[in-house]
Amino acid sequence: MSDPEKTMTYLEEQIPALSCSAVTVAYWQTLASGESVLETDSGAIYEVFPDGSRRLVKQIAAPTPVETGRKIRFR
Repeated sequence: MSDPEKTMTYLEEQIPALSCSAVTVAYWQTLASGESVLETDSGAIYEVFPDGSRRLVKQIAAPTPVETGRKIRFR
């Protein structure tokens, strides 16, 4: 593999960690600005408020575990 290909591969491998960090920062910035956020936990959607309180919005189906590389078609 050439150096540019190695560099590109390395950068692509960083995308999951960078996106996780970006989502975490956005979550906390939103709460810090006084707005609420939605999150899932144990088969439910909750609205989370800046003071730490949570309100149940809706019950949802349990998450579907998926192996890396497996494709699932949703209807």
